[in-house]
Amino acid sequence: MTEIDLNSDLGEGFGPWRMGDDAAMLAVVTSGNIACGFHAGDPSGILRTLQEAAHRNVAVGAHVGYPDLVGFGRRRMEPSSDELTADCLYQIGALQGLARAAGTVVRYVKPHGALYNTMAHDMRQADAVIAAIRATDPGLALLALSGAPVVARARDAGLRVICEAFADRAYNPDGTLVGREHPGAVLHDPADISARMVRLVRDGVVTALDGTPVRLEAQSICVHGDSPAAVAIATRLRADLLAAGIRPGAFAA
Repeated sequence: MTEIDLNSDLGEGFGPWRMGDDAAMLAVVTSGNIACGFHAGDPSGILRTLQEAAHRNVAVGAHVGYPDLVGFGRRRMEPSSDELTADCLYQIGALQGLARAAGTVVRYVKPHGALYNTMAHDMRQADAVIAAIRATDPGLALLALSGAPVVARARDAGLRVICEAFADRAYNPDGTLVGREHPGAVLHDPADISARMVRLVRDGVVTALDGTPVRLEAQSICVHGDSPAAVAIATRLRADLLAAGIRPGAFAA
């Protein structure tokens, strides 16, 4: 049976403010990208999410980002390489400590938002994040945008790289994500999203916003946890994958 990882961004609440339904998503996904406090998340909320992930036997990764709580990490920044490496070291280390207390371990790193998109093509920032992973634990996998230059860069540096596709985001014909500022960039219909992803796993193809077929390598599919329909999308996707003979399973188990 074909297998695919399902991941979601979690632990992103802050104080009394809640972002998404982490417990419901952890009942569906196989990997959880856990905020580390820079773009979102507070220690007690992150710990609760890690505890739930451990209870559900869901693999967890460090969702590192720019220090941008106000902008939710979606604003591009230009830290020096040393600053960015140190920021990522700090976040991974903090999550490792909380994960240990929760009875689980950090198995991979997935950069968040603007950092994720910037380092996909900006090799200076990519190298800074790669350096942080190698210094912390070179056994940690990197979850990265399928088809982006960072994939080869990280593999050349000796990291295990998992290529990722996005269930609820539209693609450009060149395989990049449509910017959130453009109409149609974020998808909302669970049935349409699920059909797109089943086709991707089966055929390696996703349809771009203009109708162009785009070939993508993907070992993991992301459903954003902050979408209003996130749980419905993830639940429908998991059910349709199973119906198509595709088993959800964590790449980092």
